[in-house]
Amino acid sequence: MNTYQLALLKVHGTAIFFGLSGVVGVLIESGSDVLVLGRAMIAFACISLFFLWKRQSLTKLSTKEKLSQLISGSLLALHWVSFYLGVKIGGVAVGTLGFASFPAFVALCEMIVFKEKLHFREYILLLAISVGLILVTPEFEFGNQATQGLLWGIFSAISYAVLAVLNRRNASKLSGIESSWWQYVAVIIVLLPFSATALPSVSAMDWLWIGFIGLFCTTFAYTLYVSSLSVINARTAAMIISLEPVYAIIAAWIWFGDVPTLSMIIGGILIIGSVAWVNLKK
Repeated sequence: MNTYQLALLKVHGTAIFFGLSGVVGVLIESGSDVLVLGRAMIAFACISLFFLWKRQSLTKLSTKEKLSQLISGSLLALHWVSFYLGVKIGGVAVGTLGFASFPAFVALCEMIVFKEKLHFREYILLLAISVGLILVTPEFEFGNQATQGLLWGIFSAISYAVLAVLNRRNASKLSGIESSWWQYVAVIIVLLPFSATALPSVSAMDWLWIGFIGLFCTTFAYTLYVSSLSVINARTAAMIISLEPVYAIIAAWIWFGDVPTLSMIIGGILIIGSVAWVNLKK
C-alpha cells in the first residue's frame, strides 16, 4: 500500500467513525446534552494529554479571540446536541441524511455573510438537496416522530453551516487541534450548568459508549483526518467525508436491522451525490 492509498484509507476511516458516532449515540440512554458534555470532556482530556506529552503550550489569545472560540464552541454544542436528538428521535438514516444537507446551508450562509454569488453548481446543489430532503421525509406531518428527527438533523446542519462560515470569517492563528481544544472547553462551559447534575446518574454502559465516541469518533477520527491532509487535498477529503451517512446507514442496517425505504435511498443518493459532484467540479 502506497502513501496515497493509506491517506485515502485514513479519510474513509474518519468517515466511518463519524458515522458510528450517530449509531452509537442511539445506544446511549442518557440525554443528548449529557452525551455531548461527556464527549467534549473526554476529547478535551485526550487533547490536553497530547499537549502535555508533546510539551506543547497553547497559543496566547486576546479576549476577542477567546470570545470567538466561545461562540464557535457554543455552535458546536448546538450542532452536536441537535444531531443526537435527530438520530435518537428519527433514527440513524433520517438524522444523518438531515445533517448531510449542511453544504447547501453553507452556500446560503456564504452568500449572506460574504456577499458571494451562487454559481450554477451551487444552484444544482440546493435543488438536489431540497428534492432529496423531500424524498427522505417520512411524512409531511410535524407530529410524526421520524419527521421530527429529520427536522432536528436539518437544524444540526444549519448550526454546523453557521459554525463553518464563522470559522472562515474569523480565521485565527490557531492550529486545528488548538481550535478544537478551545471549542471543547466552550462546549463544557455551555453545557455544564444544564447537565452537571445528570452526570452522577449516567450508567457505566453509557459511559463506555460515550468514551468510545469521545476517544474514537472524535479524537482518533480527527487525528486520522488531519494526518491524511499532508498527502491528499482537502476537497478530496471532503468528498469522502460526505459518505458519512452511507457508512452510518449501513452500520444501523447491520446493527439494528434499520432498513431504509426506497424513497429514502433515492433521496440520500441525491443529497450525497450532489455534494460529491459539487466538490468534484471545484
